Amino acid sequence: MKKDAIFEFFRRLAEDNPSPETELEFGNTYQLLVAVVLSAQSTDVGVNKATRELFQQVKTPAEMIELGEEGLKEHIKTIGLFNSKAKNVIALSEILVRDFGGEVPADRDVLTTLPGVGRKTANVVMNCAFGAETFAVDTHIFRVANRTGMAKGKTPLAVEKLLDKRVPQPFRVGSHHWMILHGRYICKARTPECWRCPVADLCAFKPKTPAPKGAQA
Repeated sequence: MKKDAIFEFFRRLAEDNPSPETELEFGNTYQLLVAVVLSAQSTDVGVNKATRELFQQVKTPAEMIELGEEGLKEHIKTIGLFNSKAKNVIALSEILVRDFGGEVPADRDVLTTLPGVGRKTANVVMNCAFGAETFAVDTHIFRVANRTGMAKGKTPLAVEKLLDKRVPQPFRVGSHHWMILHGRYICKARTPECWRCPVADLCAFKPKTPAPKGAQA
């Protein structure tokens, strides 16, 4: 995808959704960090369902430590890998209290040293909480970037680096949200809905998926 097409891609998505946000529910930066850790290999819908009651009770790392690992498990037992995730959340909460005064550090490299926090998680927190121009490459972004021809790479890190190089202002902060939402609701894994895609003419994917009978673009 050429430079002008990339600009137009995001311009159209921004026109449709001027202020994109994560679909994870949270009340502060710490809750965002916990939600993103819990979302690994899980859906945002499933995480939100598990954390609504949890986040009414727990708003700080200290409160999470007080709740304890077993108490946390009771809240998140509907989420995949909940045992290991509970262990990581308690461990990272202890580190935040001990080393950072209970605050989430605004530093990607530091965040990735926390239990359960990989580069993608750190990128989400940096973007959503601190407004950093980061590109959190999940399965949706990886698919959209490769399928459209915007940033073709064999690994999430390769795609991330290409996006960082190619995504222009003023779309850099919101770009990963637009791509996730586009991949989640239109550019789906099995059957992309090209027939109702606002950027289909800019996309390298072929053949374009035709509209099902009776569907309206």
